[in-house]
Amino acid sequence: MDHAELDKEIRAAVAAHDEWNRRLTTAINLGSCTTAPSDIAVDDKCAFGQWLYGDLDEDLKAGKPYQVTKRLHADFHDVAARVAELAEAGRKGDAYALLDGEYSQKSSKLLRALTKWRGELEV
Repeated sequence: MDHAELDKEIRAAVAAHDEWNRRLTTAINLGSCTTAPSDIAVDDKCAFGQWLYGDLDEDLKAGKPYQVTKRLHADFHDVAARVAELAEAGRKGDAYALLDGEYSQKSSKLLRALTKWRGELEV
């Protein structure tokens, strides 16, 4: 995989995961989510997850940036699913607390890892 393709995938992942904050906020406000929490929890269903678990070079998969990103991506999906579950249960206060707390932390860690990975491509 060349640097341009990897950069494209990382940029798309950043954009998609930024969108999750909006989707989860909407879910909390409406009390329902357009995607089932059980589907959100699975980290290989989104486009970036499919790419992460796809047919990538073994050297890329063995690298620290990939390993860190894969772990953080799974963590992100886990907490996003928990926010969605709380939203669907009508527990707005708890959902917002999780969104503003652990979800925000996991999301920031993932975005920092993706940004760092992109930065390493430019070296």
